Amino acid sequence: MSRPAARPDARSRLLDAALAVIRAKGYSATTVDELCAAAGVTKGAFFHHFRSKDELGVAAADHWSDTTGALFAGAPYHRHADPLDRILGYVDFRKALLEGGVPDFTCLVGTMVQETYDSVPAIRDACDRSISGHAATLVADIEAAMAERGMTPEWTAQSLALHSQAVLQGAFILAKAKGGAEVAADSIDHLRRYIELLFGRRPESIDREGPARTVAGRL
Repeated sequence: MSRPAARPDARSRLLDAALAVIRAKGYSATTVDELCAAAGVTKGAFFHHFRSKDELGVAAADHWSDTTGALFAGAPYHRHADPLDRILGYVDFRKALLEGGVPDFTCLVGTMVQETYDSVPAIRDACDRSISGHAATLVADIEAAMAERGMTPEWTAQSLALHSQAVLQGAFILAKAKGGAEVAADSIDHLRRYIELLFGRRPESIDREGPARTVAGRL
């Protein structure tokens, strides 16, 4: 007889709760009491693991990076032989993640940094590590696509990788403002066309329903 799966410890439950509650309510509006209730732990357990909500915010940004990093590392776009197809596959994968309600697909660190960039430098820096670290995972494919096409542009692979994140974060803001994913999907479609044109490829017709849903999780 197999053993039942061990229940995550209080710290892990608090971090998972932070991902859900902060994306739904925002960082400032989220209270320690709400995080404890969502995690099913006592306030004493909270302060055993975190000295303050801000300390949890830093840990939540790092937890977000670990969680989403595993999702993207196993994503199907890495299987393409052509590095440009891998880049475009990444964009398609981001569009495929636009499922559920707005809190289900928007970005934890993008949400937190907008509220804390001046007031809580430690959270701002953790969010920057997360966003910039994710952008860095695209750099090798962008450089390889540039090399295959003999491109020596004024822009860099790093700057294009960060630009892709600027578009995505802006798309999430628009989705929040308009209350749905459609405007974010349009922005991602424009990003795809831009990258195709940048690399000299004729833009493909974009399926309005998005690519087949092969997503193993949700951001």
